[in-house]
Amino acid sequence: MFDFDLPFINEQFHSSHREPHEMDVLWNDGWRHFGTHFFRYNLAIYGDAIHRVIPLRIRLADFSFSESQRRTLRKNADLQTLLRPVEITPEHEAIFDRHKLRFDHGVPDSVYDFISPFPAAVPCNTNEVCVYDGRRLLAASFLDIGLRSTSAIYAMFEPELSARSLGIFMILKEIEYSIGQGMDHFHLGYSYEGPSFYDYKKRFRALEAFDWRGNWTPYESE
Repeated sequence: MFDFDLPFINEQFHSSHREPHEMDVLWNDGWRHFGTHFFRYNLAIYGDAIHRVIPLRIRLADFSFSESQRRTLRKNADLQTLLRPVEITPEHEAIFDRHKLRFDHGVPDSVYDFISPFPAAVPCNTNEVCVYDGRRLLAASFLDIGLRSTSAIYAMFEPELSARSLGIFMILKEIEYSIGQGMDHFHLGYSYEGPSFYDYKKRFRALEAFDWRGNWTPYESE
């Protein structure tokens, strides 16, 4: 998939405001952001090795749910899902603190490692998908809204409920929302060449990968 002659890319900048169409352009060129910190890189250390970074997106016009994804939707049909501008509450922060214990490397300090102090509007329009069982918040994810694209930022859920596959469930709800808004693409963020924690991103239909030369092509399983 990758040209071994491709030069190393490691770029970043800070911005407190980007218009929706500007976000589309940035995502199209492999950029990500956490809060006001924008970055892109094509190599990363994972475990004890250097891996090539693969930005992934879904071509929404051609997307369809797999049978396992439909099972995930059915499994969580008893829960309530809300999509709204991001507003961090103590419940969000408590879930984040429990959820981060799932990681054995790169453990984040705070939910604000991923979003700004004003996450609904800085640096762009951002919604959250919140999953409730009655009044109890079980999970939340953050979704950037561009003009023709959306982009997943981060998701967190109660680890004790891992059997519900709430992380995948929220991605599916974000995809449903993006299709409903007439978007062209849903960006899943970075994955790595070779096995990694991010392999769940490779299990969606109509998937495309960025080649770091300006091209998005159908993703071929490794």
